[in-house]
Amino acid sequence: MNQEVKEPTPEEVDKLYKRLDKEAEAAGYHLNPDIEFTKELVRSLLINERRYGYWACPCRLADGVKQEDLDIICPCDYRDADLAEHDACYCALYVSGSVLRGEKAPESIPERRPAREDRSQFKEKQEGKVPTGTSKPVWRCRVCGYLCAREEPPGVCPICKAKKERFERFM
Repeated sequence: MNQEVKEPTPEEVDKLYKRLDKEAEAAGYHLNPDIEFTKELVRSLLINERRYGYWACPCRLADGVKQEDLDIICPCDYRDADLAEHDACYCALYVSGSVLRGEKAPESIPERRPAREDRSQFKEKQEGKVPTGTSKPVWRCRVCGYLCAREEPPGVCPICKAKKERFERFM
């Protein structure tokens, strides 16, 4: 997709940076303490939102099709596993307390996202799952793991604020 995208203003970047920082801290997460680096990632999120209509991870190649990119919409499905194992998410927007306090530095980490062909096979398996033993379907937030039993997933995850389409049926 090769279209001109309006560059975000510094005010737009600052506004989103402050919002993300507030939301992250409220949910027990931390943004990278390198403010200049972090604001560049925030700027890239805004560009991707203008380009695709959603916050595709600024460090990954998005397909430009929301259904295909749900796993890499920030915060991505891989954030928590990356934080636990590497003290930072793939793009280092989110970091552990150790990195925040300066005890560790974010390092390059391996890509956790499966190859495209593996993603489609995984999705086919997931779509075939049907919850058992409950009167309502159980929905799992793919970002933070929050579970809820109801007819439809919530519009926004109460834990990490991921939107409805980031939920999957869970057994």
